[in-house]
Amino acid sequence: MTVNPQDDDRLVSLVYSSTGSSEFDEDSLDALLTESRAANRANGVTGILLYRAGRFVQFLEGPASRVAALMRSIIADPRHSNVRVLLEGDAPERHFAEWTMGYHRVAEPAAPLPEGFRSSFDDLEGGDPDGMLRAVRELSFWFRVRAAE
Repeated sequence: MTVNPQDDDRLVSLVYSSTGSSEFDEDSLDALLTESRAANRANGVTGILLYRAGRFVQFLEGPASRVAALMRSIIADPRHSNVRVLLEGDAPERHFAEWTMGYHRVAEPAAPLPEGFRSSFDDLEGGDPDGMLRAVRELSFWFRVRAAE
């Protein structure tokens, strides 16, 4: 992500996926969330984190310079590998303003999906830009519905 100094206050959103360098248990995830929430609060960054079977998907939103700095630190973090920015751009408003980092652990399907069904989480890795955008929207909506329950 490239940021011009005059764009420091521009609101942006970014979605990335990564693979954990090792499996995260509940204690490891709790420690990561505590650390990340404090840093996000201090930097005016909001968003959500989804985790399933060693894979992270995170939605970030905030000032362009802060989101860019956060992504540089995530890419350098040895707990992450295969970091891929899926979507990024200007944001007209925050979608997750109430969460410094909302979190949900996504369960692995117990059985293969029935014929004709698809997994939004898996669609993020498919490489099809339209499929990734659809999956990001679906996961964002799914998270908000879950949080409201």
